[in-house]
Amino acid sequence: MMKIHWNYLTAIARKDLLEVRQNRAAWLPMLIVPLIFILVLPLATIFIPPAIGATAENLTQDTDLEAFLANMPPSFKESLEGLEPVALMVKVMLGYFMAPMFLIFPIMFSTIIAAESFAGERERKTLEALLYTAASDLELFLGKVLAAMLPALGLSWGSFLLYTVVLNAAGYNLFGGLWFPLSTWWPLIFWISPGLALLGTSATVLISAKTPTFMGAYQSSASLVLVVIGFLVGQATGVLYLSVGVGMIIGLGVWVIAAVLTGVAVGSFQRSRLLVQAAN
Repeated sequence: MMKIHWNYLTAIARKDLLEVRQNRAAWLPMLIVPLIFILVLPLATIFIPPAIGATAENLTQDTDLEAFLANMPPSFKESLEGLEPVALMVKVMLGYFMAPMFLIFPIMFSTIIAAESFAGERERKTLEALLYTAASDLELFLGKVLAAMLPALGLSWGSFLLYTVVLNAAGYNLFGGLWFPLSTWWPLIFWISPGLALLGTSATVLISAKTPTFMGAYQSSASLVLVVIGFLVGQATGVLYLSVGVGMIIGLGVWVIAAVLTGVAVGSFQRSRLLVQAAN
């Protein structure tokens, strides 16, 4: 077993994070997109219907909502019993529909930071100097993964915490107390999200090692968001109900795929090939 020097890993990770901070194209989306989902959409959903005079009859006779609820399991319908129409709509929209959207965050954050790894180094003409350091190939790869995955998880969990505060504060009078998070969110945030962060990071580091530009690497790896869109469509149509059990099973599948991809990425990562690319 090759010995891993953690000081090399942390040095590479710190350097990558400093470079991401200096790249506005990298960190600006990590601020704007979460604010839309965490502040704008929740506040609009909670406060606009009463402000425009939406009545209980309007909300309860919504055909799309009726069709959605008809496909839901009895346990989900029971959790909505006794709620006023506005509260029911808020719980469905913000407590249920929004859940898969939060899976975009670990993918988006990890791919943005990871795309800055070797592709960013190549753009700045610093790749060759990095490759001549004493760090091994494995340490270089893991350092890049660490630099992307840990901040991605921190930002994702921080976004979830802020979302929880906003929903409970804005909806306190509507629900008569604290109502969020729902139990179905726990596996999504703390089981699936880390797996997606590892999946996005490993894929993007592998892509960025072969792609000449930061935007090229980011755009190539952004297709992973289609996985989350699939979850969203499945929930919206009633085909997929992301219960706690389903979330645990999906998370296991994500972790298996992420582990296999990481193994393939580590095995195919070659410093000599990167040195040739850097010299050309």
